[in-house]
Amino acid sequence: MLSRGVVFVLEFKIGADRFEGHAIDQVTDYALDLKNFHEKSHNATLVPVLICSNAIDERSTVTLRRNNVSEVLLTNGDSLGSTIAEVAESVAAPTIDSKAWVDSAYRPTPTIVEAAQLLYGGHSVEEISRSDSGATNLSTTPRAVQEIIAHSRKHGRKSICFLTGVPGAGKTLAGLNLASFHYRDNNSENAVFLSGNGPLVEVLREALARNEVQNFRLKKQSLKKAESLSRAKTFIQNIHHFRDDALSSNLAPAEHVVVFDEAQRAWTVQQLASFMKRKKGIEGFSLSEPEFLVGVMDRRTDWATIVCLIGGGQEINTGEAGIREWFESLKKSFRHWDVYISDKLEQGEYSLDKDLLSEVSITVNRDLHLSVSLRSFRSENVAAFVKSLLDCDTAEASRLSLLVQRSFPIFVTRNLEAAKNWLRLHARGSETLRPRGLVGRPSTKGLRH
Repeated sequence: MLSRGVVFVLEFKIGADRFEGHAIDQVTDYALDLKNFHEKSHNATLVPVLICSNAIDERSTVTLRRNNVSEVLLTNGDSLGSTIAEVAESVAAPTIDSKAWVDSAYRPTPTIVEAAQLLYGGHSVEEISRSDSGATNLSTTPRAVQEIIAHSRKHGRKSICFLTGVPGAGKTLAGLNLASFHYRDNNSENAVFLSGNGPLVEVLREALARNEVQNFRLKKQSLKKAESLSRAKTFIQNIHHFRDDALSSNLAPAEHVVVFDEAQRAWTVQQLASFMKRKKGIEGFSLSEPEFLVGVMDRRTDWATIVCLIGGGQEINTGEAGIREWFESLKKSFRHWDVYISDKLEQGEYSLDKDLLSEVSITVNRDLHLSVSLRSFRSENVAAFVKSLLDCDTAEASRLSLLVQRSFPIFVTRNLEAAKNWLRLHARGSETLRPRGLVGRPSTKGLRH
């Protein structure tokens, strides 16, 4: 409900005799979603109201937080009209143009599962991502990779491009977009999305299969889930299964385009040799995972493109090689490959030096870096601020903090309890994991960090 300059978000629980925590979280989440993702609500004052028709009326006053989303007002409905009138009168906010508000875009950030389903179903990445500056190069970067693929196909070249990005920028989404485009629109090229994250692979496959079957039902057509799941397994594969298939034959793979998710986590020579000995009975295996995987695609006699999705400093498990191993492999065995990188790959968090880069045929393309976080949608500078802080670059951190603090609250502490207490104090809606029950019960469980 719009009244003067206020957006009231009303949640009715007919017959409810208590204001329970899950209902308060629900209406709070609605208000926060509008604030964060609805264009004409970004700068509006939002007041969530919970109406439990059989509860004792609690005449409450509006308490605005820093983002102009108030605490939840509680009522059984008897005082609803007078409360709305009083709040609208007391809040100093410009009157909202109701038609412009209704017509404005609502663009939430999709989960990776939702995004995969939409891409697989034929939607473009532009249709499923936000339209603000936070999603600009989520279109630009895949377009740059498509141009590399087209050049490789036209001129019969082997190419590998390293797509980098800040945390949460949508590297996996960009990779799925690339793979789905070639898988869907031109089967003669064949494309596959590879990930070493087994649970992610299983969840995405199942989600794609279920969604495709449901879409067929809506069209009153029949499709067996097993058939859909088989197709999904062709599109999204576990990188280790892809590797094992390549071990069983010396034939060239069917795919021209291969996208490797989290490529910095590919295995070293020692880790892969140990695995081959223990699990496959192969003695003396002498290739790292990057060298072996590039070698598999090098079997093609026409053309091929590898897209490596890279997260800086994210080699977190024993035996993970990091980005450097890919370049060592290219230098050692594949100097005939064209290598495309962003200008960010020379920076410290990727652990590459110019001497190593000079050993292979490099083309620098700034568009191969996703610079804006979709996950941290309120600020383009958050990741840069965190990096400069962790690098102890106080001058840059101070400069960026002035930009970040305008729309994104950031506090620094070395005290874990202080951090937890701050989160408990400021968490809203489902951001807090308090036990389900009546409002006011103390929190005894951990926080979602």
